[in-house]
Amino acid sequence: MALGCWPFAGGKVWGQQEDADSIAVVHAALDNGVNFFDTAEGYDDDSNSEVVLGNALIRRRDDAVIATKVSASNLRPDDVVSHCEASLRRLRTDYIDLYQIHWPNHEVPLAETMTALTTLVDAGKIRAIGVCNFGVADLDDALAYGVVVTNQLPYNLLWRAIEYEIQPMCVERYVGLILYSPLAQGILTGRYANADEVPAGLSRSRHFSNQREMAIHGESGQETKTFESVGLVNEIAEVVSQHPATLSLAWLLSRPGVTTLLVGARSPDEVLLNLPAFNYELPHDLEAKLTSATDNLKSALGPNPDMWHSPGRMR
Repeated sequence: MALGCWPFAGGKVWGQQEDADSIAVVHAALDNGVNFFDTAEGYDDDSNSEVVLGNALIRRRDDAVIATKVSASNLRPDDVVSHCEASLRRLRTDYIDLYQIHWPNHEVPLAETMTALTTLVDAGKIRAIGVCNFGVADLDDALAYGVVVTNQLPYNLLWRAIEYEIQPMCVERYVGLILYSPLAQGILTGRYANADEVPAGLSRSRHFSNQREMAIHGESGQETKTFESVGLVNEIAEVVSQHPATLSLAWLLSRPGVTTLLVGARSPDEVLLNLPAFNYELPHDLEAKLTSATDNLKSALGPNPDMWHSPGRMR
């Protein structure tokens, strides 16, 4: 389990978040054995997530593994170096454990970006290189130019697009999968009974109609199938007396190639709520039932792994 730190930024997607609460979340995570924190230079709305995380880790940096990301607009070699230096300052550290390309940028030669990242590894500024939101073609290119240890992607019971091509390639090429939105931004917690209850910042994915307030895709969405799937997952959870979030996270941990789940939390209590899933061993028959419960939605959404854009930005 890793703590996803995007909520620390607040803003339109997450709503108001006090920095003091975010710092308390980081401390609660560390106190309960969660030491991997994922942020990005682009998580900069009401607060800057890197700054908040850096402040939270004062005197506790040695206890933590930090992953952050360079934005797609900053992938030219000089920009990679200068933006890494800026992240180091915001994070109050002299090294970053995992430095990731946030999104591919097809206007910048990937060879140049990877060369700059490798230089940062050699300088001790970063310890490892990762990518995010890379499809099979971009990942193949990246691996041709250097060592890439992880690919961070959206994956959950309601969003299984990476199963078509990306996940098998990552398994074959020994690239670990870091998963974001493992609970479909809270939909798999049972928090929302229907699509209309999901707030605007969270109802912009391709699950939802393009008429939703913040949606930027051009699709009609799969709202009915999405909440039919949620209902089936909830029914399975009720039968076995487990929280649907526990089953959803445990299902992901059973999937090939998965190394890390990014779980968001906005209070120390939310950190504690997620911990049981990592001690729960999902029986094989339940894994099969959960998979079957969401097969129709997987087929309806198709192989485009971009949750928010159609056509997708992943190559």
